[in-house]
Amino acid sequence: YGIEKHRHWIEIRNGLVAAAGATEEANNMSFTFTPHLLPMPRGIFSTIYVTLKDQTDAGVEAARKAIGQAYADSAFVHLLPEGQVPHTKSVRGSNSCHLNLFKAKSGQLVITSAIDNLMKGAAGQAVQNMNLMFGLPEGQGLSITGITP
Repeated sequence: YGIEKHRHWIEIRNGLVAAAGATEEANNMSFTFTPHLLPMPRGIFSTIYVTLKDQTDAGVEAARKAIGQAYADSAFVHLLPEGQVPHTKSVRGSNSCHLNLFKAKSGQLVITSAIDNLMKGAAGQAVQNMNLMFGLPEGQGLSITGITP
């Protein structure tokens, strides 16, 4: 859903630009974000296609390194080991986002991610942001697992 104009596109763009170093070149990057709506009660799996200036293996590895460094200290965003695809079942009932990067045959960088939208959704984000604003531990109140549905 929302392939042509998704409400979170600008947030994703800003995150990619920040991870890439906020350069003019990063500001001009192009990508396609494709969220997948599946017949399941919770979870979002998304695919983001990025055209890198350097479409070689070295360019993909540089992107992996930049994203890895950007989230190295994150309590909730986890860059998976190379080759491992994120699964919604792996984040079910958590505030985590699992992501990974792949090089498509076209040379594009393909970023896949999985979240539990009933935990990492608006309410979970609000609690996480409130914790940060008040100097509380980032994950306070977010470790309670709500599994229904």
